[in-house]
Amino acid sequence: MLAMNVSAPIVITIDGPSGSGKGTLSQMLARHLGYHLLDSGALYRLVALAAMKKGVDLANEQAVSSVAIGLDVIFSLENKESAQILLEGIKVSDEIRQEAVSMAASQVAAYPSVRAALLERQREFAIAPGLVADGRDMGTTIFPTAQVKLFLTASAEARAERRYKQLCLKGESVDMAALVRDIRERDERDSSRTISPLRPAEDAVIIDSTSMTIDEVFTKMLAAIT
Repeated sequence: MLAMNVSAPIVITIDGPSGSGKGTLSQMLARHLGYHLLDSGALYRLVALAAMKKGVDLANEQAVSSVAIGLDVIFSLENKESAQILLEGIKVSDEIRQEAVSMAASQVAAYPSVRAALLERQREFAIAPGLVADGRDMGTTIFPTAQVKLFLTASAEARAERRYKQLCLKGESVDMAALVRDIRERDERDSSRTISPLRPAEDAVIIDSTSMTIDEVFTKMLAAIT
């Protein structure tokens, strides 16, 4: 599928709900192919974090969209272990993964003006030799003509367990039931919003990772793009 002669850079979109593994797998695929990376979920987290740092009221859509317009972000795969995200030149890869930022990101992502501000910025990431774009509407809204579209999913319980383990490794005290509830509420919010709801593109390959390891999913992804 990737051997087509096209004038535009190849774009592979990987969409799915929170905790489906798309972030890790997108990095793995981008490194494997030597492509650039776009973590669109991080963009909304970055907007949320930047707004919080500037003392902007997250309920003020206009103020948040102004932050989005001026967002200065760089994704880097130079670190072999994980992608590095820089906000105004400062590494914030860990900070944007905090639960408070995650919830705030879901809130600001529902604003039409914020999505409009980031729309063209996201498309600018599609440069040679290619791009792996990770998010919730990459294949449906941002890159509707992408050559390859993947959609990763998993049960809420499986995703909550993954998040639970991540937070425990960081020494954070978490409640599994609360995580499941938060994930379900986030899924409902993301899938029911008017602008770019979370859903697979009609031509997307759907992969359910509930009972699969990361390596198993990666192998399935490679099979889908060759």
